[in-house]
Amino acid sequence: MNTTSNRRNFIKAVAATGAGLALAGSAPAADDTKPARKTRLGFDNYSVRGLKWNAGQLIDYAASLKLDSLFLTDLDVYENFEEGYLKDLKKKAADHGLVIYAGSWCICPTSKSFKNKWGTAEEHLALGLRVAKALGSPAFRCILGMGDDRSTPGGIETRMADTIKVCRSARSQALDAGVKIAIENHAGDMQAWELAGLCEEAGKDYVGVTLDTGNATWTMEDPLESLEILAPYVAATAWRDSMVWQTPHGAAVQWTAMGDGIIDYKAFAPRFLELCPQVPVNVEIISGFTRELPYFRKDFWNVWPKARAKDFAKFDALTRLGKMIPARHNLDMEAEKEYQKTGLERSLAYCKETLGLGLKV
Repeated sequence: MNTTSNRRNFIKAVAATGAGLALAGSAPAADDTKPARKTRLGFDNYSVRGLKWNAGQLIDYAASLKLDSLFLTDLDVYENFEEGYLKDLKKKAADHGLVIYAGSWCICPTSKSFKNKWGTAEEHLALGLRVAKALGSPAFRCILGMGDDRSTPGGIETRMADTIKVCRSARSQALDAGVKIAIENHAGDMQAWELAGLCEEAGKDYVGVTLDTGNATWTMEDPLESLEILAPYVAATAWRDSMVWQTPHGAAVQWTAMGDGIIDYKAFAPRFLELCPQVPVNVEIISGFTRELPYFRKDFWNVWPKARAKDFAKFDALTRLGKMIPARHNLDMEAEKEYQKTGLERSLAYCKETLGLGLKV
């Protein structure tokens, strides 16, 4: 990545912000906002991770909820990777009116998140693309890593460069398969402008984005602003809501079910449909724990760009809208399974009934 160029961009961002900095942010939606026009609606299987269902069981569950898509974001859900088995899953999904989106985990070999369970980073990506092609998935979701990668030697830019190399190793395979490598903004690793830069440098003809609205709040971004930056690259989605509130040291974030947080989805959904009309909405509900963002502490900014002032101001505006909610504690596994299912199903109902998403009544 070009560090000098990035620093110039930081300076431009500050200059463009000006005196109106503190006024930026999302405004609450009007009460009379009309539901967005319909698009495919589904869920990421991580939402019900505690149930440990395989791909076939997840297809049955999605069909029972009258959904249009299913995002299988880990390779462990498959019984094997044989072509016949994968094509049978594709047919089973199609018989229920479902399109499958495929995904997996970390493809950056120097990330703290990387594991060699599926071979080298290059072998992992190649396997994922083959699975996606067999399932008819237009995208293969993967990640660079997590927030801790920002403090590794060379910082996030070096991890981005390493990820780009792996992507380039699979360029021909991705193009031949008609599958986008869809890198997620994940767990505090990259802000939207950084991920957009990765796509541009790797090649946006075969590298795109999985837009995770919850992870945007972990990188101190308003999800609506993240959408505006990443829309040209979005190939897949993972939506959830967030509660954001002020703390003595900065702010705190807790992900929530859709409609339980402060993100203005009545504004977000129609804007998403305008910018990304062909991409399904898949919700990924992960909730119950709090992430602290102690940005009043000087050392916090050692790994973050100090000059993205406009973006931070919009996030700061969100912190003024939320309130503290307690974290969950001491749930046994059966209670956790029920909690996950209930949160997912409430979120899907909100998407259908309040946002007007989904093709099936």
